[in-house]
Amino acid sequence: MWKIAVVAFASLVVGVCGLENGLARTPPMGWLAWQRFRCNTDCQNDPHHCISEALFMQMGDILVNEGYRDLGYDMISLDDCWLATHRDAHGRLQPDYSRFPSGIKALADYMHIRGLKFGIYEDYGNYTCAGYPGILGHLQTDANTFADWGVDYVKLDGCYSLPTDMDAGYPLFGYYLNQTGRNMVYSCSWPVYQTYAGMTPNYTAIIQTCNLWRNFDDIQDSWDSVQRIIDYYGDNQDTIVPNAGPGHWNDPDMLIIGNFGLSYEQSKSQMAMWAIFAAPLLMSVDLRTIRPEYKAILKNKAVIDVNQDPLGIQGKRIYKDKGIEIWARPISPVVNNYYSYAIAFLNRRTDGTPSEVSVTLKELGLTNPTGYSITDLFDNRAYGVILPDKRFKVDVNPTGVVLVRCNVFSSLNQIPNQFVRDNSINNNLLPNHFNQFG
Repeated sequence: MWKIAVVAFASLVVGVCGLENGLARTPPMGWLAWQRFRCNTDCQNDPHHCISEALFMQMGDILVNEGYRDLGYDMISLDDCWLATHRDAHGRLQPDYSRFPSGIKALADYMHIRGLKFGIYEDYGNYTCAGYPGILGHLQTDANTFADWGVDYVKLDGCYSLPTDMDAGYPLFGYYLNQTGRNMVYSCSWPVYQTYAGMTPNYTAIIQTCNLWRNFDDIQDSWDSVQRIIDYYGDNQDTIVPNAGPGHWNDPDMLIIGNFGLSYEQSKSQMAMWAIFAAPLLMSVDLRTIRPEYKAILKNKAVIDVNQDPLGIQGKRIYKDKGIEIWARPISPVVNNYYSYAIAFLNRRTDGTPSEVSVTLKELGLTNPTGYSITDLFDNRAYGVILPDKRFKVDVNPTGVVLVRCNVFSSLNQIPNQFVRDNSINNNLLPNHFNQFG
């Protein structure tokens, strides 16, 4: 049994203002092709899995028909390898018509008719990462093309470009996107390429330009990859957490739940941690063949509600010892100046037996004197109202997680699902490892 005697974590989250284009007020949700389908362009020999309009139409239909869209997964996005190897006679991007015979505008219209948004991929470079035409030299033309096609979301990679040029290039392309008059969420790879190059990303500029951004490695289909991302977000939280908020989000990359590399427990761990991170929830899985237990993880409304919390405060790691980690995220409702919380108990151990973690809410910084109504979001177990000084225990499976929601309990009325906020909230009432996002 792991008894947490005290959680000492002293850094503050300093609020900063970010991009205010009215978009991505909560983290974007949808389906993205890359991690699962990569650059498979062999539609002759593998028509069921190649990058083609048929694949994206099928995924869009599934989002609608199987209830994903109604839970918030409302976007279908291309990734690399949709392009022809050259531009058209007018210098405009064009798809590979052998795989996208109807064209990109028709594909976007297909999604819009079904109440979905449509995303596209390009690269701030001479080429995309897979060697297709990049946007350099064509920034305004490509922005206008995307608008003409009805694009709602643009992912801009950074292969075959100079990281030193990105401080000017990414904002310039964002300017051209805005000049089109069409609302397009802007996903950037700006900071990760500068970090690779030994530069320090200018997050003040990044959050003024981008709705979301990548700041670490591409996710691979493995538990090791997910753990490395979790470690990066914990080890660098003082730098990256303050930049997240409504309209601008850190992006730890795609959800790989339902693929080949994660167990059931590890899949719950990724979903829980992405909820704590206030991360975009971009599934990259074959929704045609996903097993029911993994589908249930992706469609867990209680966990999605944590991810989509309107306060937009990214969570932090507040305890780490001997393979046990505790992460906390302030969420609504806020009652009488006290925040509710999502708490993730993450077990990184592989010793074959669940670990019991015992802690008081007060040790986690949850001090509402009338207590918290606690629910396990995967098991749907109600723990009742727990007072701050009362010890709280959970059993966490190896490489698994327990994610609980701790709603502020009022002695006058309990408000489990309604967002309540007092205008006189004092940021100092957050525990010392947090401060309210400004």
